[in-house]
Amino acid sequence: MKICFVVQRYGEEVNGGAEAYARQVAEHMVSLGHHEVDCATTKAVDYVTWKNEYEADEEVLNGVLVHRFPTVAERNSAVFNKLSDKVLTSPTSVKEQEEWMRLQGPECPALTDWVEAHADDYDCFVFVCYLYYTTYFALPKVASKAVFIPTAHEERPIHLDIFAHMFTLPAAFYYNTPEEKELTCRLFPSASGKPDNDGRGGVGVEIPDGVDADAFKAKYNLDNFILYVGRIDENKCCPELFRYFTEYKKRNPGSDLKLVLMGKEIVPIPKRDDIISLGFVDEWDKFSGMAASRFFILPSKYESLSIVVLESMSLCKPVLVNGLCPVLKGHCVKSNGGLYYTDYYEFEGCVNYMLSHPEEMAVMGVNGRRYIDENYTWSEIVKGYERLIAEI
Repeated sequence: MKICFVVQRYGEEVNGGAEAYARQVAEHMVSLGHHEVDCATTKAVDYVTWKNEYEADEEVLNGVLVHRFPTVAERNSAVFNKLSDKVLTSPTSVKEQEEWMRLQGPECPALTDWVEAHADDYDCFVFVCYLYYTTYFALPKVASKAVFIPTAHEERPIHLDIFAHMFTLPAAFYYNTPEEKELTCRLFPSASGKPDNDGRGGVGVEIPDGVDADAFKAKYNLDNFILYVGRIDENKCCPELFRYFTEYKKRNPGSDLKLVLMGKEIVPIPKRDDIISLGFVDEWDKFSGMAASRFFILPSKYESLSIVVLESMSLCKPVLVNGLCPVLKGHCVKSNGGLYYTDYYEFEGCVNYMLSHPEEMAVMGVNGRRYIDENYTWSEIVKGYERLIAEI
């Protein structure tokens, strides 16, 4: 089959969850499914500014032909934030909401025009993430052959009126988890009548060779630490994590536990000796750091899958997650490979339990690895896409 992925950013320099996910699926569709796969995307790398940074209009990246189109403008944060405050907190018209979507970006009419012009060139278009201009304005052009990966989770934008219509359009839905399907069908009942994968999806988890926990500890002079990987911003609930960790150290003064962060800093990181930011790191650092940590932590309330949680489980590393996120809680319950909290005192109790019960932690690690092996292999993920695309 000839398939085109449509996503707001695409490239090895792009480390966002949905965008990295799109690239992994596209590349594995080529290597394991032997399909002809293209991608339509923008020339932006940064999701805050949408600045055009890629120069080439086309390139072949790991077997995928990537068509890149320029954004018409960088995001005006002041104007966008002002409109967001209105749109996300009070009733507004469809016109105002569509203006919010344009300012949200990445505004790229050349991409939407290209999708419409090449509708007959592909068997299927796969749209990734409901939240961005590229999906909202391009999906309607090819709705009859569109597979939609909404990456939906509970947040204010998904309740905007403009999405009620958009979610009626795709020919099929691909959900990363059963929790995502349940939320989507509850918010948009018409989705329940469309073909889908029943929430049995996600990514195939692959751990590179050469992961070395001891070498990581020696490189950074670290020993007793927990690890967070991802954007360090408010949407990931990092400020709450900082407050909880600081309070934990006050209430447990004998603890030498450290919190290590890997990722781009969007919100300020407290200046403390026991909170260590390594910035953006390479794959060896990421996976070796996971293996070296006591456990992996993800404080986000808003996840539709979380690749880093699955990667940690694949390394037999237990996870501690925010129980207010149904998807993350679901991973823990279904795998028995981690714990979850909903307030500070549960956070403290979980941390102390995980630090003081090494045998139980080892069992959690084994459980997590089994969960990955049974549910997240690329061969099965690709077959799921092929079945769904063939159905439409």
